[in-house]
Amino acid sequence: MEEELYLVDGEDRVIGTAPRSRVRAENLLHRGVGILVCNGAGEIYVHRRTATKDIFPGLYDMFVGGAVTVGEDYGDAARRECAEELGVRGGVWERLFVYRYEGPRNRCFTGVYKVVYDGPIVHQAEEVAWGRFMPLAQVAAFARENPVVPDGAEIFREYLRRFGAPPSS
Repeated sequence: MEEELYLVDGEDRVIGTAPRSRVRAENLLHRGVGILVCNGAGEIYVHRRTATKDIFPGLYDMFVGGAVTVGEDYGDAARRECAEELGVRGGVWERLFVYRYEGPRNRCFTGVYKVVYDGPIVHQAEEVAWGRFMPLAQVAAFARENPVVPDGAEIFREYLRRFGAPPSS
C-alpha cells in the first residue's frame, strides 16, 4: 500500500492528500521533516543515501528525514524517520523551526528538529549506505566539498544562520 501524504498550501495548511508517487511526479507542496542527530559531544551524524532512493540517490545529507504521512504531525514523523533510518529511539528532542523549500524536484514545508542521542546507530539498508558523526565545523566543510542533497544543504545553511556558523578552519 502506497503512503498518502498531506498536500499543503503556501501557509502550510492541509488542503488534501495524495499518494507519494503523485507528490514526487508532480512536485506537489507537502510536509516533511529533517532531523539533526547529534551525540552528547555535539557532533552531527552525516550519512550517504543509498543509490536506490527515489529522490537524490547517492548524495550526502546531514539530516535524517522524510515525508509526513496522513495521520502524523511533524513530531510523529520525525521520531518515526529517526527510528526507521538510524534506529534512534529516545534521546532529547528539540523542535527548531519550519522551513519552506522550493526546488525543481522537491517542494516541502520541513519541520526541522534536533535530537541528542548517544545510543547505537543502526542503518536501514534501503535508506542509508554510510554514515558517521562529525563536529559542526567539519560538517560545514564536508557540505561544501561533497555532493549534498539540495534541500538538506539549504536547510543546513538556515540552521547555521539561526544558531551560529561554525568557526572557520
